[in-house]
Amino acid sequence: MAKVEMTVNGKTVSGEVEGRTLLSDFIRGGLQLTGTHVGCDTSQCGACVVHVNGQAVKSCTMFAAEAEGAEVTTIEGIGGNDGSLSTVQQAFQDYHGLQCGFCTPGMVMSATALLKDNPKPTEAEIREYLEGNICRCTGYHNIVKAIMAASGQDVGAIAAE
Repeated sequence: MAKVEMTVNGKTVSGEVEGRTLLSDFIRGGLQLTGTHVGCDTSQCGACVVHVNGQAVKSCTMFAAEAEGAEVTTIEGIGGNDGSLSTVQQAFQDYHGLQCGFCTPGMVMSATALLKDNPKPTEAEIREYLEGNICRCTGYHNIVKAIMAASGQDVGAIAAE
């Protein structure tokens, strides 16, 4: 067992972990932040995306010990302190960029990272960026619309698939 300490959603947290404990397991089990979902355990689905030191990371591919001293943001940490939704979260709600909701936290976290790096992505750039996130319900159309809207762009030009 090893002690890890990191900042999660602006708060310093610590815990005892085994060397093989994944960051996703530490977040969900150790910190009880269950918005980060685990869908595949093989880094295929993207449901577990969090930000580590400002970069989108699939938390099922990172050991908790590797996040020692890091700044970690989960889906619970991207909205306002008053409970308001982030711009991306609000756009997902407004454009119904979800269906069952299982992939939504990872999609929102990935979209947030994309817009940080590319504030006005094209439809093609959004679709390419989301290749690491799987949604089994929506067909991605409304997810792409939501991300375009969150970037302040016209969503009317997005062709239906």
